[in-house]
Amino acid sequence: MFGKKKDIPVYIFTGFLESGKTSFIKETLKDNQFKDGLKTVYIICEEGIEELTEEELKSNKFIVKTFENEEDITYDNFVKVDLEVNPDRVLIEFNGTWDVNKALEAFPEHWMLAEGIATVDAGTYTGYLNNMKQMMTRQFTYADLVVFNRCTEEYDLPVFKRTVRAVNRRSQVIFEMTDGTINNNVKEELPYDMSKPEIKVEDDDFGIWYLDAFDNLDAYVGKTVRFKGMVYKPKRGKADVFVPGRFAMTCCAADIQFVGFPCKWEGAKELKEKSYVNVTAKIGNAYSKEYGQEAPVLIASSVEAAEPAEEEVVYFQ
Repeated sequence: MFGKKKDIPVYIFTGFLESGKTSFIKETLKDNQFKDGLKTVYIICEEGIEELTEEELKSNKFIVKTFENEEDITYDNFVKVDLEVNPDRVLIEFNGTWDVNKALEAFPEHWMLAEGIATVDAGTYTGYLNNMKQMMTRQFTYADLVVFNRCTEEYDLPVFKRTVRAVNRRSQVIFEMTDGTINNNVKEELPYDMSKPEIKVEDDDFGIWYLDAFDNLDAYVGKTVRFKGMVYKPKRGKADVFVPGRFAMTCCAADIQFVGFPCKWEGAKELKEKSYVNVTAKIGNAYSKEYGQEAPVLIASSVEAAEPAEEEVVYFQ
C-alpha cells in the first residue's frame, strides 16, 4: 500500500495504430498544457510512425517508459514505474487492440483517471466496426473525448457519433476534416418528423430516439411521443413510476442492456413486469444523478397493453 501518497492524474490516449494518438498529443503540447513544470511519466504501449522529439520530451519534463506487450500491463509494473519516476502525472499512449479495462484495474491506489481520449481514423472506422466491433467500441468506454480525424463529407458522421454515444453517453465527439477544420454541423437524419408536436417511434427506431433525446433534449421537451416498450419497475422507484424501454445492443451480445426513460403513470403499480405496453406521453426533463445532467422524463397520458415487439433487441444503428 502507498499510505498517504498524493493522488496522481492519469491521461489515457487510446486508438488503433496510425489513428492519430501521437499527433493529438503533439497538438496538446503546442498548447503548453503540460509545460507547467510538473514531471510526467509518458508510458508508450506501441510505436507508430510519428514520435515525440527529444526537445518535446525534455521541454515538457516527460520521462518515457515503454510497455511492449499487453502482459506487461500489471499492477506491479505500474508500481515499479511510480517508484522509479515519482511522477506528478501519468500520460499513457495505449495500444487500441489491448483492453483498457485491464489497465485501469492495474492502476496503483493513488493513480486516478483524469481524462480519456480516443482517436479514430474515419477512413477505417466502418471496416473496424464491422469486423472488430468489440475491440473498436471498448476504446470509447472511458473516453471523455472521441476525435474522428481525416473525415470527409462522404462518411456517415451522424452514425459514427451515434455508435460512440451508444457506448458512452458522456463522450464528446469531434470530427476533424481532412483540411484540419472541425465540423460542428453534423446533424442526424431521424426516422421521424421533428417538426410535428407528436412523434411516432417505430419499434426498430427506439434506439435512435433514445440517444437523440439525450443529445438534443431541448428539441424534445414539450413534445408528445408514442412508442412500444417493455415494462421495468425499479426496486426503489415510486409506485406511480415505471420505465418503458427496450433491450439494446451497444456492441455485442455480452453488452445488451435495458434502456428507457422514467415514466410517471398513475396506474404504474398495476403493470406487469416485462410486459409490453404502448405508451403515449409528454416529454419533460429532470436532473439525473446517474448522468450528472438533465435527462428526459415521461408523463404518460395513455398506457395500454401491447403485443411483444417482433425483435426483442434494438440497435443504435
